[in-house]
Amino acid sequence: MFETMDAAPGVGLAAPQVGVPLRLFTYSYLDDDDRLWRGVAINPELWITPVPADEADEEEDVEGCLSFPGERFPLRRSPAAILRAVDLEQEAFEIRADGWLARIFQHEYDHLDGTLYVDRLEHFYAKIAIKVERKRGWGIPGLAWLPGVDNLED
Repeated sequence: MFETMDAAPGVGLAAPQVGVPLRLFTYSYLDDDDRLWRGVAINPELWITPVPADEADEEEDVEGCLSFPGERFPLRRSPAAILRAVDLEQEAFEIRADGWLARIFQHEYDHLDGTLYVDRLEHFYAKIAIKVERKRGWGIPGLAWLPGVDNLED
């Protein structure tokens, strides 16, 4: 999963995105202090602070997704999160995250419940995402692409 995530390139990848029916995701993020957050969260639990009620900022709150490739939309997320999970060595861990790392955890955790970030978009952006999906013919069973191998065509 790291290989696929890195090739995309992405900052996270959930098992269901690659057809694996397990509750786990990978993440890799270099924060502003040059600390690399990279790991696997197996059977994660996630607690978040309330999501601010104001509208998403079109520059600060923009997300993309390997399951909706080539597109980015603004989405309001909780500014802080606590992730509890098990790593590959079966060691339990907890990470208290804020900012982009908290966003990454929320995004990947959503995938484990079958939710894409475009499912959470405000109405204006949701309409655009639906048009993109139709234009590209996505949502058809069996249609797939491989990050880093298949090129996206507009």
